[in-house]
Amino acid sequence: MQKLKKPFKVIIDTDPGVDDSYAIIFAMFDKLLDIKLFTTVSGNVSIEDATRNLLHLLDRFDKDIPVARGANKPLKRIAQHAYNIHGKYGMGKYIPPNETKHKVIQDSAVEAMYKVLKENPGEVTIYVWGPHTNVGQLLLDHPDAKELIHQIIFMGGSPHGLPGFHDHISFNISNDPEAFKIVLDSKIPLVMAPSDMGRRKAHLTEDYVYKIRDRNEVGAFIFEMFDAYWEPGFSDKRIATNDTCAYLYLTHPHLFKVVPVDLTVDTKDTPGKTCAQFHHKGNVKIMYAVKRRKFLKLLEKKLATFDNFKLK
Repeated sequence: MQKLKKPFKVIIDTDPGVDDSYAIIFAMFDKLLDIKLFTTVSGNVSIEDATRNLLHLLDRFDKDIPVARGANKPLKRIAQHAYNIHGKYGMGKYIPPNETKHKVIQDSAVEAMYKVLKENPGEVTIYVWGPHTNVGQLLLDHPDAKELIHQIIFMGGSPHGLPGFHDHISFNISNDPEAFKIVLDSKIPLVMAPSDMGRRKAHLTEDYVYKIRDRNEVGAFIFEMFDAYWEPGFSDKRIATNDTCAYLYLTHPHLFKVVPVDLTVDTKDTPGKTCAQFHHKGNVKIMYAVKRRKFLKLLEKKLATFDNFKLK
């Protein structure tokens, strides 16, 4: 696989979602990224809410990046959402307006992705921060796309069988396991940010989150989302950084330890269950550890760049 040139050309496929929104805010201003396209997908919230939320972020942060609307349900399953985690509108306690100034482009997510890939063959990394429905459909409709994608960095999956990870079923994979299997079988280079990275290894503590609130106007906006997003199932209050881990792997790979694994996904008995075992020629690189202190310090520095920024 050829080495990418900076800034990295990317497509961000997303279902915002609180954790998506947090990552999107930093990604939009990252000089190491050249975001060619945003695509939305049904996942954390409906396709209508996901698309509205993304367009609203472009409004509030005064950014002009093409947005293409994607799949409104999984390839073969009924749509499932996580409003109980992400709030009534998908942005925690923050209530976005119904209408946005920015609008989606005419092309569907699949066709917009394919157009970007054809224009930049072998140069584009696709971030998948939600279910893999759009990318799965892309590979069904345009089989040659697998030769055009540099790599896919995705958030999701709970690698049963690997020491140091908590076995559970990940939402992003179980939402559309058939789509993920298409991606997994494509032999496109894949990097997984498993759920445990954001929840257990690179999470934000309660004190850290309150410092975000008090830092600047953007921090207060982020806190308003976070304050309804505290991760359930833990004795302490924490915020998961799931999609942020996937985002930062491309720009700051030195923060993470990755290992190759052979990964499979179940589409029948326990849909979405991923099983992995270490293998030096594995089909997926999995993020296994993070330099936590440096990771958090980097996020602090990114937030500090907004000290004089005024939201629209």
